[in-house]
Amino acid sequence: MGSPRRRWLLGAVVGLFLLALASAAVFWPGANPFATPVPSAASTPSAASTPPATSTPSARPGVQHVFVINLENKGYDRTWSADSTAPYLSGTLRDQGVLLTQYFGVAHHSLPNYIAQISGQGPNPQTQADCGTYTNFVQTGTADFDQAVGDGCVYPAGVPTVADQLGTAGLRWKGYFEDMGKACRHPSPGAVDDTQRARPGDMYAARHNPFVYFARITGSPDCARNVVDLTELEGDLAQASTTANLTMISPNLCHDGHDYPCVDGEPGGLASADAWLREWVPRILASPAFAADGLLVITFDESDSAKSDSSACCGEVPGPNAARPGIEGPGGGRVGALVLSPFTAGGTSSDTPYNHYSLLATIEDTFSLPYLGYAATPGLARFGSDVFNTAHRF
Repeated sequence: MGSPRRRWLLGAVVGLFLLALASAAVFWPGANPFATPVPSAASTPSAASTPPATSTPSARPGVQHVFVINLENKGYDRTWSADSTAPYLSGTLRDQGVLLTQYFGVAHHSLPNYIAQISGQGPNPQTQADCGTYTNFVQTGTADFDQAVGDGCVYPAGVPTVADQLGTAGLRWKGYFEDMGKACRHPSPGAVDDTQRARPGDMYAARHNPFVYFARITGSPDCARNVVDLTELEGDLAQASTTANLTMISPNLCHDGHDYPCVDGEPGGLASADAWLREWVPRILASPAFAADGLLVITFDESDSAKSDSSACCGEVPGPNAARPGIEGPGGGRVGALVLSPFTAGGTSSDTPYNHYSLLATIEDTFSLPYLGYAATPGLARFGSDVFNTAHRF
């Protein structure tokens, strides 16, 4: 075995070798078959990594003021083609925002699309017919995705909207409707809706105002405070403190593109809608709230007609009250939408499929609210990094 000194030296060398091997195992765990694997930096999620566009609210930047403008009854090709009769929308504004080329309505006719945007409720026979008579919704049950089962126009107080969610969260909402005049204006219960047709000086359409189809709103003082004439918008835009977190805007029957020609002699259609946008959109874009953290969505309720386009997207399925949401097809047709924000890059586009339920879900993500109705559909896309596509979105 040799002298004690040699045996001591040999033991020391072996000990140093084993110590070096153990140290290597700490820094290079793959070298030690018995070591617990340590995730590499490449496999560990980073707080700054970009999640998929349809995943979690972390893909949304610090938006705190959402504006939605709804126009009427125009298919995608009519609005966004090179020969569009809305050059301000399809050209000037298009160059400033993100065009959602695969954005769809969810029903025909108008009313169920507006209702979908604030509640996630699907259509029923009376809303598909635009509720010519202002009847109460008679609920007989509740189906998947909290769909109220029944038929009628004014949903009972148990059916919530994003307005209720915002109020509960201590946030503000407001709707502005051209020619409405009196706040919270709607037909009397059971009465014929006299706003179905435009009249000179009064082209307000109740069916383009979703808030008055929910008893939870019409039965509250919030309706008179928050569902107001368009003339109040300019004053409210003057300061961020007077601008609601969610602002929904509907022009009158001429300026939303619905009528052509209009009862007052205007051309109507896209031409009058474009002129209205040219007047009002710059006021929104110049407002302190929008400049700081705003998001403006300009879209259409449905395509031209059920006969020309009843296409759908996003896995839309018939609800419990309407076998054919598009009357002759599955949906409300392809309409497109334009999104403008400090967090978007101008002149860009997204081919991600979206619909009005996606818009509701995006609003709810923005304010950390739970999804209502069909906004909770699994796999439904919400605006993500395809829309919030500027480098500083985080």
